[in-house]
Amino acid sequence: MNTRLFLDIQAIQTVPPCNMNRDDAGSPKTAQYGGATRTRVSSQCWKHSMREYFKEHGSDSNVGIRSKNIVKYVADKIIALKPELSEQEALDLSNKALNNAGVKTGNDKLHTLKALFFLGETQANALAQAAVGNVTDRKRLQEILKANPAVDIALFGRMLADDPSLNEDASSQVAHAISTHAVRAEFDYYTAIDDLSEEDNAGAGMLGTIEYNSSTLYRYANVAIHEFVHQLNDDRESAINALRLFIEAFANAMPAGKANTFANQTLPQMLAVTLRDDRPVNLVSAFEDPVKSGDGYVSKSIAKLSREYEKVQKFVHRPLASFYVTTDSSDGQLKLGTEEQNMQKLLDDFSAKVSELL
Repeated sequence: MNTRLFLDIQAIQTVPPCNMNRDDAGSPKTAQYGGATRTRVSSQCWKHSMREYFKEHGSDSNVGIRSKNIVKYVADKIIALKPELSEQEALDLSNKALNNAGVKTGNDKLHTLKALFFLGETQANALAQAAVGNVTDRKRLQEILKANPAVDIALFGRMLADDPSLNEDASSQVAHAISTHAVRAEFDYYTAIDDLSEEDNAGAGMLGTIEYNSSTLYRYANVAIHEFVHQLNDDRESAINALRLFIEAFANAMPAGKANTFANQTLPQMLAVTLRDDRPVNLVSAFEDPVKSGDGYVSKSIAKLSREYEKVQKFVHRPLASFYVTTDSSDGQLKLGTEEQNMQKLLDDFSAKVSELL
């Protein structure tokens, strides 16, 4: 395979008035960029939504669980192997195996961890087998926790402060999404009526305000494919299927904050997938000068992104391949791929090209 192979994903996505990712004061997150205030959706927020998409749609993939209740999670696997065990016996076996592996657990009844721990289902099943078999060797147990990582552990990484040898370096990077233009805060004043109030009571049962904004976002992520394949034990078919799922999740997953209030269920207006052999390239520089418009931001944002795509070729190798999907009908402005595609064709062509390059 190529020594180095990188996947870049770029998207332009408009979102309606919403408040899907909030700071500690309940306000939509923002960032200063190019001297203007932008909407911001944190990478952690969108990665969480992508992981939820993996769980729902990744039936053929080894998907992980991130929790403080890992002892209970493994204990359930132990009971599936030995139904005659009581819950407490299974918890004790699970706790012993994790402690012997270097994962420190709590002293409460469920042995709750002090920090979140990321564990793949394949790893959990193997650890349960080891616990039932009374395996206590630290090296062997740690090999179980490091072998066959879940695709989301390989993509997004794992950290364990108690024992850094169990860390997993992330093969993916996900940028904070920011608006391609300046935004300003707005406020929704709302009331709720008490259904059982007296007829002559014109007052509200409650009232409040919600801060929100609307925007057209630039979104970016990448994957070091060569590293990802290595993490999956050089299983190229599994890696390609997982990369397809990653692209699908990037396009379809949506943070759920205040979704019932704002119904911000949008899709990208443009998605571009690029394969490179030198380095990943984030094209947010296209929007350092914020888009200014009185008749919408999507077309102008796509046009600026396409121009930036051409400009950066002065610094990097030409892409090995590029594919894109767009709902924008403007002619002659998009140069991110050889032809316009639908999502299924993009995924099929991407898979075929990665298979060829690997």
